[in-house]
This record gives sequence, C-alpha cells and structure tokens, in this order.
Amino acid sequence: MLIDFVQHQFTQFDEMAARIQAAPEKYINFDSVSDFYKAKWLNDFPKGTTWSATGLDDGAEQFYAIIEYRTHFLSISCTEQIEIRCGIHRE
Repeated sequence: MLIDFVQHQFTQFDEMAARIQAAPEKYINFDSVSDFYKAKWLNDFPKGTTWSATGLDDGAEQFYAIIEYRTHFLSISCTEQIEIRCGIHRE
C-alpha cells in the first residue's frame, strides 16, 4: 500500500482551511501581526506551509493574511467584514 504524502498534506491543508472558513471567529482574533504569527492553530497546517500577514500595527483595523502550501492557498481579509477565500493556484 502506497501513501501519497503530498496528497495527504493537501487534504490536511484543505481541512484546516475549511475549519477556519466555518468558524472564523475561533481563529481570527488578533491585536497585532505578532499575535497572528504566534497563533497555535498555524501549526495545524502541514509542514512546509508558509504564511504572511500585514496590518494590525499602529492601531490599524484592517488585516490581510495569506497561508499557502504548495499550490493550495487560504487568504484572509478583514476590513469592514471578514472575507476568506481558499483555492488552488494554477501551475
């Protein structure tokens, strides 16, 4: 039996992205960019996932983050309302 570890990691990423989309209030609660980078749930994404965030410093109320694993991505935009998108980049 062969296990496709990359496919398993894509599934792990997609499942975590779905949890965030289903209950953003559980995950998106930051006072600073530093808080985002300290979020323990980031470790629930597969090894090799990258993320970056902007906003939230100097009293900013807007926040943007991108979380990516290979071609899969989750983008989070918090302005007047929270917008979360996930998908697959074209290769």
